[in-house]
Amino acid sequence: MPETAPDDDLLRRLRAPLTRYFGARARRGADVEDLVQEVFLRLVQRVGDAPVEAAEGYVFAIANSVLADSYRRAARQLPPAPGEPDLQSSPALTEDRSPERFLLGQQELAVVERALRELPERTRFAFALNRYEELSYQEIARRLGISVSAVEKHMMRALAHLARRRGEM
Repeated sequence: MPETAPDDDLLRRLRAPLTRYFGARARRGADVEDLVQEVFLRLVQRVGDAPVEAAEGYVFAIANSVLADSYRRAARQLPPAPGEPDLQSSPALTEDRSPERFLLGQQELAVVERALRELPERTRFAFALNRYEELSYQEIARRLGISVSAVEKHMMRALAHLARRRGEM
């Protein structure tokens, strides 16, 4: 039976799980409450008064997107490491910021996101732990209760699948 649009009860019920979710994944603890609020804001903007089936799953899909967006924002704000080019101010690197280039980037991102959703859950989770949370293969193996060799296979499967999908563009 479909749940109704986000109401105060749903928001209260999901605040603690979202806080834990972001607390374990956010780069800075101070960002956790902002990330939770962003999830609720996007939920209200997307569904308004419309009924939401499986609201909790939908909320955590939004949370995943909010977290990825926060990682992208943080990566853009980091100063370049010594010896690396400054991508924000180098004229040679910033000349191609055309709308067409932006659209191509958006399309490629959509292909990658679709490809990730096509992966088996455990493979997708191992990939996310390595790429987004920067865990080593050994840490991932320990967290998932599998061997390091199994983590390596999941990563190879994910990377090969992503390469194939990007090659189809």
